Amino acid sequence: MTKTLLHLMLPMILAVTVHAKMVDGIALIVEGEAVTTAEIRAVQTQVGVSREKAIDLLIQDRLQNIAMKNINIPETDIDKKISQIAAQNHITVPKMQKILQEQGTPWIIYRKSIKDALKKEKFYQEKVVASTPAPTQDELKLYYHNHKDAFTIPTSISLVEYTSPDKAKMEKFLRTHKKAYVKVRSMTKSIKDFEPSLLNMLLQTQNGHYTKAINAGDRYIVYKVKSKHGKTTMPFEAAQAAVAAKWRQDQQGKALKDYFEKLRTSANVQVLR
Repeated sequence: MTKTLLHLMLPMILAVTVHAKMVDGIALIVEGEAVTTAEIRAVQTQVGVSREKAIDLLIQDRLQNIAMKNINIPETDIDKKISQIAAQNHITVPKMQKILQEQGTPWIIYRKSIKDALKKEKFYQEKVVASTPAPTQDELKLYYHNHKDAFTIPTSISLVEYTSPDKAKMEKFLRTHKKAYVKVRSMTKSIKDFEPSLLNMLLQTQNGHYTKAINAGDRYIVYKVKSKHGKTTMPFEAAQAAVAAKWRQDQQGKALKDYFEKLRTSANVQVLR
């Protein structure tokens, strides 16, 4: 799990911890903000890291909270993000509220976790992404040469194609997976037979999962990826966009680490237990 994903996950973990009233002893104080032993245990369990790593993440979380005090997120942005999450899961917002309620998470707590995540995303964009320079062609070629294993793809993909001329029926299929709403066709195709945009979507879809609905003009199409076969290394020319994206991800990860290491060297951290 990347450092970026970890720092985006913390708001929900901590929100649920607080809601559960896991009041416990204070383990340390970071610039006046307390970190409890309950929070440390929650991060250890839910993120799957050691106590030392959990403490490190929580110190980073507190320093980041201080650094983003002046970042404001409009309520409309929170609503938009929640609607996007609901749409990705093929459910309505009221249905999402009901599911969260059944799981014991109040809506106000969930909204706060989304707000915190959006603040961190904005912080990341402003402090890390904006400061990452564009790579040169030589840098990308060197990165590709040293990380070729990261740019391998299957030689063929087995999948199921679901089609319908009716958008409403396709939406029902995505919610229920009932085949009565769609036409079904199984196939195995070489990666050379896919258009680049569709191939990219299929490569990002895990085995056993469905793609989003594709508007093909006269019909809507959804694919379920059954399995991927074979292995081949993409030539640099074909992989260049992916190489650039991976290069930026690595550089931004280093920049984020450097940023918090600098903050931590001057931060007042009191370890109590």
